Amino acid sequence: MAWNEPGGNDKDPWGGGRGKNDGPPDLDEAFKKLQDKLNGLFGGRSGGKGGGSGSAPRGNPWPLFSIIAVVAVVIYLAAGFYTVDAKERAVVLQFGAFKEIKEEGLSWNAPLVTQVFKVNVTEESQYPSRALMLTLDESIVELPITVQYNVQDVRDYVLNVRDPEISLRHAADSALRHVVGSTALNQVLSEGRQKIAEEVKLRIQAYLDDYGTGILVRDVNIQEGRPPEEVRAAFDDVIKAKEDEERLKNQAQAYSNEVIPQARGRAQRMLEESEAYRAEVIARAEGESDRFERLMAEYHLQPAVTRERLYIETMERVMGNASKVMVDVQGGNNMLYLPLDRLVQSENRPAQQSYQQSQSVVREAPRALEQTPTTSIRREIR
Repeated sequence: MAWNEPGGNDKDPWGGGRGKNDGPPDLDEAFKKLQDKLNGLFGGRSGGKGGGSGSAPRGNPWPLFSIIAVVAVVIYLAAGFYTVDAKERAVVLQFGAFKEIKEEGLSWNAPLVTQVFKVNVTEESQYPSRALMLTLDESIVELPITVQYNVQDVRDYVLNVRDPEISLRHAADSALRHVVGSTALNQVLSEGRQKIAEEVKLRIQAYLDDYGTGILVRDVNIQEGRPPEEVRAAFDDVIKAKEDEERLKNQAQAYSNEVIPQARGRAQRMLEESEAYRAEVIARAEGESDRFERLMAEYHLQPAVTRERLYIETMERVMGNASKVMVDVQGGNNMLYLPLDRLVQSENRPAQQSYQQSQSVVREAPRALEQTPTTSIRREIR
């Protein structure tokens, strides 16, 4: 039953003992009761009811301050924890001076007196740049460049320079202008880019080491250089002509690679043939010489026989390829001709015709022998 319902004995929860027609509860009285309870909780005295005419009793503030202090200490300690990733290294400064380098894992440093700088030492960053530059032969060229780098020394990276990336940009621009300024335009636009990139890389690294930036230059890529827009068409023609020149050189080199081995093979074959011919001639000459010496020995032993033999061999050699056959007939001086060459030519004729001609020749041969009383008969065969 509610305190204000009929039969509730008009008892309100505020303990005022007021009647049901006395109005809403007094808020000042309620706050005063709450204050008394808090003072009682922290050991203070109750302020009493109604306040009276004297000064209000005051509680002890030290317990509250102690709780606030404990909470502040907990927050302070919790703020000092931090985590370093596997890709990072943390540089810790205490009162502005270098203290240590933290590896990966959970670490703690006192807040407010220490500063922690985390740096990614494994990530590879890039710095692209593009600018107009003057070459050695006083030509202007636009050359884009990309520098790839990462952090090698995290302490130098954090402490030695205010902004290491700005130092890198300045070093890259200075190195590129220095190298391009000492190189001719044709080298910059064509096959000299790789050499320029290597020189620029070394020079940038030297600058960064002098500054102590802690940055390591991984690579320098130089894209295709372009002349200014006003003269780009003429430069394109020059580049095209150079490409044609290079292509023709390659074709000539390929043709040379194909022809020269063949020529060398033929030359080697000719040398070997000439060497074989020389050996053959020498062997034949030596054989002839040996044969002549043996013939001389035989000639000294039998001069007449040797001369006749030489004569017969000479005539055989001379008449061997002739189409005439000479036949010696004892006691005669006429010459008999046998047209054997015609018989040879008639082999291609019909067999019957050749047979008749041969028969007629055979029949005429004895008659011709009877009509020619010569000491020698010569047959000529054609």
